[in-house]
Amino acid sequence: MLRFPCHIRNNQRLHLLRRLSLFSSNSAFMVSKHLLKTSPSSFTLLPLTLSPKHLSTPSKRLIPCLSSKPIYKNRSLSLRSNGFSSLTYLNVSAPAPAPDLEERPLDLHSLEILKHKLKKLGIDISECVPGHENRLMCPSCNGGDSEEISLSIFISQDGCSASWLCFRAKCGWKGYTKAFADGKSSFESFSRINKVKVKRQVTVESLQLEPLCNQLISYFAERMISAETLKRNAVMQKRTCNEIAIAFTYWRKKDLVNCKYRDIDKKFWQEKDTETIFYGLNDIDDASDIIIVEGEMDKLAMEEAGFRNCVSVPDGAPPSVSQKEVPAEEQDTKYQYLWNCKEYLNKASRIILATDGDLPGQALAEELARRLGRERCWRVRWPKKNDVDYFKDANEVLMYLGPSVLKDVIEDAELYPIRGLFNFRDFFDEIDKYYHRTLGYEFGVSTGWRALDDLYNVVPGELTIVTGVPNSGKSEWIDSLLCNLNQSVGWKFALCSMENKVRDHARKLLEKYVRRPFFEASYGSSVERMSVEELEEGKKWLSETFYLIRCENDSLPSIKWVLDLARAAVLRHGVRGLVIDPYNELDHQRPVNQTETEYVSQMLTMIKRFAQHHSCHVWFVAHPRQLHHWIGAPPNLYDISGSAHFINKCDNGIVVHRNRDPEAGPVDQVQVCVRKVRNKVVGTIGDAFLSYDRVTGVYMDIDEPQKKR
Repeated sequence: MLRFPCHIRNNQRLHLLRRLSLFSSNSAFMVSKHLLKTSPSSFTLLPLTLSPKHLSTPSKRLIPCLSSKPIYKNRSLSLRSNGFSSLTYLNVSAPAPAPDLEERPLDLHSLEILKHKLKKLGIDISECVPGHENRLMCPSCNGGDSEEISLSIFISQDGCSASWLCFRAKCGWKGYTKAFADGKSSFESFSRINKVKVKRQVTVESLQLEPLCNQLISYFAERMISAETLKRNAVMQKRTCNEIAIAFTYWRKKDLVNCKYRDIDKKFWQEKDTETIFYGLNDIDDASDIIIVEGEMDKLAMEEAGFRNCVSVPDGAPPSVSQKEVPAEEQDTKYQYLWNCKEYLNKASRIILATDGDLPGQALAEELARRLGRERCWRVRWPKKNDVDYFKDANEVLMYLGPSVLKDVIEDAELYPIRGLFNFRDFFDEIDKYYHRTLGYEFGVSTGWRALDDLYNVVPGELTIVTGVPNSGKSEWIDSLLCNLNQSVGWKFALCSMENKVRDHARKLLEKYVRRPFFEASYGSSVERMSVEELEEGKKWLSETFYLIRCENDSLPSIKWVLDLARAAVLRHGVRGLVIDPYNELDHQRPVNQTETEYVSQMLTMIKRFAQHHSCHVWFVAHPRQLHHWIGAPPNLYDISGSAHFINKCDNGIVVHRNRDPEAGPVDQVQVCVRKVRNKVVGTIGDAFLSYDRVTGVYMDIDEPQKKR
């Protein structure tokens, strides 16, 4: 890409372009009219270097370069291998093209295979040009802190091979690959070519380690670590200037692999460029049970309690659990010691995670369990230090409580929790509270009608299906129930009532609250209409008790949309009940391969999970299907349109039925048929009869006189 300095005019630019073409017989500069019309202020002068094919040292010629677009770091820079480069001056050679491949025709099939192989390495050559040197972001170092585009890659003219080199001194990643090897694809056996760091070989002599002095032996004795344990674990010391540091030696078989130091100020450091492994690795060779602790001192403390099958992690604990997926082995640098010791760990059937009790220690246990497999992991619970605090680690327990208590702690280790897999003992606290009735609402909340007290009570977290023939008073009965619950226990509710206008629904609720008609109309008989003061008081009650879920456009709401808003109402306003009225006003689009029965089952499962998770009771109104030859009797729950799952999955099933025949009984009498109660503690199957006041919409026990507020 060429850019001209701003002082060069258009005719001068063309002259320069003609002169530039003389630098290489194989170079061609394509300049469009659009580029020549670019504003002079956009031209700058960039340094260019000859490609390594022509020059062994960088050139410091200043060549003008023209472009109408900026260079983005995620776009490749394509440069002719025998032309000039507009990149930073570098004193290392770029990967050179193979001369015998340069003039071969492009093989698109080979290029596709090569592209796929390089993509597995993190190299995207979709914008690279064969036969040219290209610059990309290095996937190994990501360009460092400056995000430098430092990877130089050359693709052969025929697209059959590629070579690359990262010019950053701290990276230096390089490699070479072909689309095919010996006529066969090498993709399956190809692996990322990282910059291989040679592991430094160390010995006791090369590190100038020496036996522990009496002062350090006394230090360990204060921490209940014996001289015998120190000797068996080859704990040594190292002198640096006038200071002595404890040296924890890391061994594999008979080879010293690494050494970790600790000074008097509890500062830690390790030998550089050595392999990371567990401390005490030889002690778990062929062990079926393994204990993993967080520090070398804890490993030594475990031995004092009689456990030699213990190792310590070399790098301490992370501050928190990573939210990302567990990376691949070669990229899991923080926990590389696990992979370096996997032949030891694979033999273990039980791994006890005895990490520190603080938050980083718990995070370390979770990270280890993610990699080792939770199903074979156990965890310890450190004993209490006082009413508030717990002991932090194994060495602290050893110092204050002794080896026998530490042994008991390890032997009492519990299974590491697996999400979704529990034991009843995990819920013993809740069961005890349930037994002593300290949770609240163990027997449910009374509906406010004596006739229903033995049949149906409202329990948070349950689903009640309500049905009945049209105009039987289902919605009115639920509204009256909500008013009773608010009056007795102060519950708040979310209402998704698609059949009612907001003003009509408000009128019905206000009439039940004030117990006077909203209007002076025929339905109000001779009862005086509610006053303005009563209206204002009722409006305040409405705003404090109910929250409306309504679709503001002409589309039908889905059950997921309703539950998402109900969840917000629970968290924001503390609602304890949700009414969805009715089922047929929701959007029930489903996949073509899903039956209505399967859809209803899935929908009711979603509702029940919402109710249980948020401890919110849900009333779901569902109409019965068209009843042929109906003779006036209450319908059955199996008559609900859609699926038998309505009765199968609900916790409670209620049919509200109103008498329409004066000869059969009072027409103001409503029959509440409780047809299903899953929890026998809160109710049973049976029928109750209530009296309905048409003026106020209030339901009362039959022997209850009309109340006034």
